Amino acid sequence: MNHVERIIPTPAQEQAAYAWLSLLHDQPSSGDQVTFSRWLQADPAHAEAYAQAQVVWELSEAPARTLASEDALALQGYLNSMDRSRQYRVRRWAGGLAMAACLLLMIGMGAGWQPMRWVDDLGADYVSAPGEIRTVTLADQSQVTLDADSAIAVNFSGGERHVQLRRGAGFFSVVHTGEPFIVDANQGQARVLGTQFEVRLQPAGAQVTVLSGRVGVTARQQAAQQILGAGEQVSYGAGSAQKVRGVDSEAQLAWRQGWLNYYRTPLADVVKDLGRYYPGRIVLLNDELATRRVSGSFPSKDPQAVLSSLQGVLGFEQTQVFGHLIFLR
Repeated sequence: MNHVERIIPTPAQEQAAYAWLSLLHDQPSSGDQVTFSRWLQADPAHAEAYAQAQVVWELSEAPARTLASEDALALQGYLNSMDRSRQYRVRRWAGGLAMAACLLLMIGMGAGWQPMRWVDDLGADYVSAPGEIRTVTLADQSQVTLDADSAIAVNFSGGERHVQLRRGAGFFSVVHTGEPFIVDANQGQARVLGTQFEVRLQPAGAQVTVLSGRVGVTARQQAAQQILGAGEQVSYGAGSAQKVRGVDSEAQLAWRQGWLNYYRTPLADVVKDLGRYYPGRIVLLNDELATRRVSGSFPSKDPQAVLSSLQGVLGFEQTQVFGHLIFLR
């Protein structure tokens, strides 16, 4: 029996294939088509790389367009903040190149291409990188432990201590000085009444979890304040708050020790958490898969090992590109 050796493209050939894929979806000239044909025929690995790129393109079209649209808005905001919006426009992201450009940038630049991070970090005083849990001491000696991929801005003035949570989550251990300590997140506030607590941004608001002491939470200015004690949690968004509920705050805050704990949590939420610890992007391609429930305790330092463990239980497939982009389906 003859043995057929598998052709494995190099990373440079794979990246070139994605570049050609992008170009050919944007009304290429006849010269481009001739050059592409020559490139394709020059090496069997080129054809293999292009075939693989087409598969990824087809699998990821819908989610990548969504990601590209979000990144376009973030990038425009970043440019506006730099007072250069009249010189630059990112309208091309909304057209046929949206998915291709998003894929190219995600793959070619990995975690470096994150416009949302650029915008959040622009006005931040302290930032944690993906996969990094960082503890900082503020001017009043209070400490903030930032979850991976988080950012805060600090403003101690006017007799109040304000911390704005710009991205991710922070665990606060507050020193009492007589001045109010307030964490602003989304449109609401968590006002310290003597405590250790976490504030975590969510897609449509924020969540406050108290480990010890008390926190007063308001969902918006002039809204009624809810008082949380140890082992209590509340979520708010769009100007209104849910009911206060009891939680195992030690388990919920175990990320500080490098553990992520879940009980019947949708896989989509688990993947979002893992994304803060992964130096790239993890994209769910299956809506039904996203709703499957996950229970367990997982180490946050190795997101790929967690995905492999979940893969054995849930039976999904993983496709990894250049070590920066993982598709789940």
